[in-house]
Amino acid sequence: MDIRIGQGYDVHAFGAGDHLMLGGVRIAHDRGVVAHSDGDVALHALCDAMLGALALGDIGVHFPPSDARWKGADSRDLLRHCASLVAADGWRVGNADITVVCERPKVGPHAESMRATIAADLGIDTGAVSVKATTSERLGFTGRGEGIAAQAVCLLVRA
Repeated sequence: MDIRIGQGYDVHAFGAGDHLMLGGVRIAHDRGVVAHSDGDVALHALCDAMLGALALGDIGVHFPPSDARWKGADSRDLLRHCASLVAADGWRVGNADITVVCERPKVGPHAESMRATIAADLGIDTGAVSVKATTSERLGFTGRGEGIAAQAVCLLVRA
């Protein structure tokens, strides 16, 4: 088969801090996230989608929270590592689609920067990367402002 599809999901609780990382972009916010790495839910979901398309497990297998090397890690490094696994297996990312779920911060003003950052890290055109957001209509943990979540889908094509 010349294509593979993967999907990913990640969630982090809000905690102390003055910013969060989202799609590789630093966003000022009145809280940070509780995470072993920088807690970038958008990139973590995308990494899981890429790894899933390759049937290589999930982000926890490749970057376990029990491993001190990943403490405070830049999620862009994780994404680039996953991209290298994709390439090593003879694939390339055809496109990626990410949805962030939160009440705040507002994602729209940062979406283009996120798309450009992700595209650069994956070595693909910005037009092949979609970043969008939705709320959960004040329902559940994201609706109550307790945390943030992201879903991602990516298509891999033979290189």
